Amino acid sequence: MTHLSVGDQVPNFKLENQDGEIVTNESLLSKKYIIFFYPKDDSPGCTKEACNIRDNFKQLNKKGYLIFGVSPDNTKKHKKFIDKYEFQFPLLADPEKEMINSFGIWGPKKFMGREIIGVHRTTFIIDDSGKVAAILTKVKTKEHGQQILNAINDLQ
Repeated sequence: MTHLSVGDQVPNFKLENQDGEIVTNESLLSKKYIIFFYPKDDSPGCTKEACNIRDNFKQLNKKGYLIFGVSPDNTKKHKKFIDKYEFQFPLLADPEKEMINSFGIWGPKKFMGREIIGVHRTTFIIDDSGKVAAILTKVKTKEHGQQILNAINDLQ
C-alpha cells in the first residue's frame, strides 16, 4: 500500500512517545531504526505483533537498531499498552494520522471479510542516513520479530 520504496528518504515526522517526549526523523539521523505501524493498542493481532517484537528485542537491539511502534492511539493508551506487556521500546502516538499518511499506509483494507479504512500493518527498516532500507508488508503477527530479523540479516 505504501508509496515509499527502498532507497527513499524517510518523510519528515514529529510525534510524541508514551512519556510525552518528542521523536523526529531528524533526531534519529545517524541511527538505524525500525518503525512498525499497527492499527490499535491492545487488539488481539496488534498485541501478538508487539509481543513478538518484544520477545525478539534483544536480538534486534544487538543488530544496532532502535525500535518504534506507531498507531493512531494517544500517548495515554500507549503507556497502558507498554506497562501491560512490558515493552522495551517506545510507541509513538499519531492520532491525527500525519505520519501514517506521509508513509502512505492509511486506506481501504479487508478485515474479517469486510472492507474498512485503517492502518495497513507495515514495517520500515531505516538506515543511518534516514533512507528506507527495507519494507515489510506481509506481516505475520505471531512471527513479526523474526521477520524483521530475517530482513535485517538479508541487508548485511
